[in-house]
Parts: sequence; structure tokens; C-alpha cells
Amino acid sequence: MKLGIIGTNGITVQFVQAAEATGQFTLTAVYSRREETAQRFIAETHEAAIYTDLDAFFASAIDVVYIASPNGLHAGQAIQALNAGKHAIVEKPMVTDRSQLAALEEAQAAHPDLLVFEAARHVYDPNFQVIADYVKDHKGALNGATLVNAKYSSRYDAYLAGDDPNIFSPRFGGGALMDLGVYSVYAAIGWFGLPSEVVYLPNVLSSGVDCSGVASLSYDFGNVTLLIGKNYITQAPSEIYFGKTTLSFGATGVLDHAHTFGADVQDLAKPQVDNPLAYEADFFGRAIETGDHAACAKAFNLAKQVHTVMGRLRATTDIHFGTDPE
Repeated sequence: MKLGIIGTNGITVQFVQAAEATGQFTLTAVYSRREETAQRFIAETHEAAIYTDLDAFFASAIDVVYIASPNGLHAGQAIQALNAGKHAIVEKPMVTDRSQLAALEEAQAAHPDLLVFEAARHVYDPNFQVIADYVKDHKGALNGATLVNAKYSSRYDAYLAGDDPNIFSPRFGGGALMDLGVYSVYAAIGWFGLPSEVVYLPNVLSSGVDCSGVASLSYDFGNVTLLIGKNYITQAPSEIYFGKTTLSFGATGVLDHAHTFGADVQDLAKPQVDNPLAYEADFFGRAIETGDHAACAKAFNLAKQVHTVMGRLRATTDIHFGTDPE
């Protein structure tokens, strides 16, 4: 399949490498606002047509679009991809508010032959299912969890220096909850289901978005706490509590290890591949090639649940995006 990409950052390089390694994709088109940025990108990948006009990009002979632009642009570009007859793989977060979610759902319904996926990479990591299975098998002892995803942003120093990077801008749906918290919300819903109550306590920057925060999700078995940050680093583990046994792993977005300690001691993790995006690239490629609409519907339904909860979390704060409806 002919692959076009929007966005020329590091994760896009990783995705192109992973996608081409599956044997199901070939990069043929790159969109960037600046031609020199696109030139640097194809030097890291391989030769492809460069577009600085988005309409021309979508009119080109591509089958699938991978969207990794600023957060606030994801939904609109995914809808544009569908209207142009292209399948869409959208980097998380796929949407930044519930109105975008409704618009994307409507566009997908209008183009039932096309598939749309959110690139929440950890969901496709085998260790995500390993943890889900352990939780299911020990559900009777489950009494809480702490899910951690904190990483010092490469753009935070620029923000402190007075710049206005997209990831810390409300105009583009930036902030810690949208960029990193979405991984933990995916994990919580994927492993425990939908929470009954949610609250988010953010540390808000002068730009109007959060640099870090703590979220609490309420369940009948107890609380799940999310620790989220883009202005600090941590080695604190994520943990799920089962009374005398604890399941421990790292950041929710990077499930490269998992083990239990206490009454039950096990190394649960499956071996990892070198490129962490390989699992999702293979899944998306097979689903699109075979027209697996059931797999797409299942993934989209989970994404819909995640972003409904994300909206509920943000509604407990004073964080407002430029994409929010009036």
C-alpha cells in the first residue's frame, strides 16, 4: 500500500520504518509546511514525493495516511483523508474534544469502506494483553492501581525560554493529559473498564495547558491513580494491586517489562522487538489489507471510550483548547 505521512518528527520516522518492515507499506508521499523539513525527513527514510499543499497531498495516489501533526489538527486531517478516499492512521490523541470525536465518527460512517485507527502503540504490544489477562484472572483480589507516564519534554526548555511550542499550546490541544495521559487512560479502560467517576488535578502553565497532574478514576474495586508529567522524569513504576501481590511495570506507554512480587512472583513480560511501533504497524497493515472492519470497529469503540473519559477529565479542570466549540 502506498503510504503518505503528515508530520516529520521522530515518531514518524519510527512509524515509517516499522510500516515498511512489515512489507505491507511503501512510503510515497510526505506533507510538511516547509520543503526543507520534508527533505530532511526523506533523507532519514527514503525518496518520496514532497507536498507543501495539503489538498495536493490528499489528491495524490496514496492509499493510507499516517497523521502525526499537532494534536489539534488530527481529527480534521483524518476527516479530510476519509473524504479523499484514504484510510487513516492517526497518532494519539486522535481527537482533542467530544465534538471532534462526533465529527470523525460521522465521517467514518459516511465512508464505510475506509478504516480509521488511532495509533495508541501500547495497546498492540503483547504485554498489554499479558497485563489484561493477569487482571482478569485475579480480578477478585484487585483493589487499586497507580499508572505512571511522565517524561521530560524535549520542548519544555523552549517553553521556559519564552517560545510557544505546539505541545504546550492550547491552540493545538497540547499538555500532559492529552500527550501522555491518554496512554494511561487507554490502559485503565482496557484493563479495568469504564470508571464511574473521574477527576483531574493539573499543574497549569501560563499558556493555559497542563505540564503535569494527577488523575483519579473511581471503580467498584477501588481507585486508579494516574501520574502524568511532561516537566519531570521518574523511575517510579506503574503498579496494580492485588492484596498480597503487586503487578509492576514501567510507563504505561512503554510496556517493555512486567513482573509480580509479594505472594506471587513471576516474570510476565514477553520479549520485545527493536522498534516499539512494529506491533501496531503490523496490525494496521493486516487489517487494511484484508478489510477487517470488525477489528477497526473494536479499536474505534475503545478509542471512543477513551476520549469520552478524556473529555470528562478535562471537564473537571479550567483547561480549554482552541478546538473547543463555543
